[in-house]
Amino acid sequence: MELTITTLIENSPDDQGRLRFEHGLSLYIELKDGKERAVKALFDTGQSGDFIENAEKMEKSLDDMDYLFISHGHYDHGGGVPKLLPLLGSKTKTVVGGEIFRRKYKLRENGYKFNGITFSEKDFADRKLELIKITGKSQQISEQMTVFHHFSRRNGFETVSPKMVYRKEAREDKKDETYVPDDFQDEIVLGIDTSKGLVVIAGCSHAGIINILQDISDQTGKPICMVVGGTHLVDGDAERIRRTAQELKKMNIQKIAVSHCTGEAGAEKLKEVFGKDFIRNNTGNVIKL
Repeated sequence: MELTITTLIENSPDDQGRLRFEHGLSLYIELKDGKERAVKALFDTGQSGDFIENAEKMEKSLDDMDYLFISHGHYDHGGGVPKLLPLLGSKTKTVVGGEIFRRKYKLRENGYKFNGITFSEKDFADRKLELIKITGKSQQISEQMTVFHHFSRRNGFETVSPKMVYRKEAREDKKDETYVPDDFQDEIVLGIDTSKGLVVIAGCSHAGIINILQDISDQTGKPICMVVGGTHLVDGDAERIRRTAQELKKMNIQKIAVSHCTGEAGAEKLKEVFGKDFIRNNTGNVIKL
C-alpha cells in the first residue's frame, strides 16, 4: 500500500515560491493498495479557493475524487468549498460532522465577527452531490479510512478559547442573538490504516490533539504511527506545548507533520522532541508512506 499526502495550501509558502499560500489548510490524499485505482480524497479547502490553482500546478485532479472531508465549520478550512463544488464529479462524497452548519463567530475587540462557512446543505442537494453527516463517535468510510468525531475531553491542559462561539437559533419570542462557547462537536479527524499503523489527519485539533489521539487509540486499539495537520498550539502557553510534545512521544508516534495552526513555538518544540521525525508541512510539501 502507498499513501501520498500533498499539501495544496497552508500558511507557509512552498520552497520554490511558485504556489499560492494563505492562512488555512488543504491536503490531497492518494491511497493505492495495488489492487485497483487509487482512492483520492481532499481534506479541507483552505479559505479562498486558491488551492484549486495549486492543484492544477501540481497535477492533482479534483473532478474525479472519491471523498471530500471538511474538518470543521471555520472559514479557513471550508472557505474554498463554493469554488470547488462546480468542479466535483457526481461520485464525490462529502463527509462532515453533523454540527458543521452552526453559525460560528469569534469575539474581537469590536464584538463578534463571523468566521464560519458560507455553504449549506442545499448547495450539495442542488448539484445532486452526496453529503454524509457523521453523528456518532466514528464511521468507517472505506476499507482503510475511518472518520472520528465527538472526542472525549480528558486533559485539563487542552482548553478551547472562550473567544470561539457559535450563535444559537433564537426562539420566535426572542429577538436577541445568543452566543454560546463553541465545543467543536462538529470537528472530524481522518484515520487511515497502513501497515505501519494509523495515520491521523487533523484540521485544527480544537478538541486538543492529545484528547483526539487518545480517544482514537481507545476506540481502535491500534498504534498511531503518524500525525499530519494542525495541532492548535498557536494559542497554547509553554506548559501546554511541553505537555503536548511529551504525550505525543509517550504514545510512540513515529512521525509528526505539522501545519497551519501549530504556531512557531509549538513547531519548534515538536522539532526539538522529534528531531529527524519532525516535518514542517508547508504548502507544496509531499509526504509518502
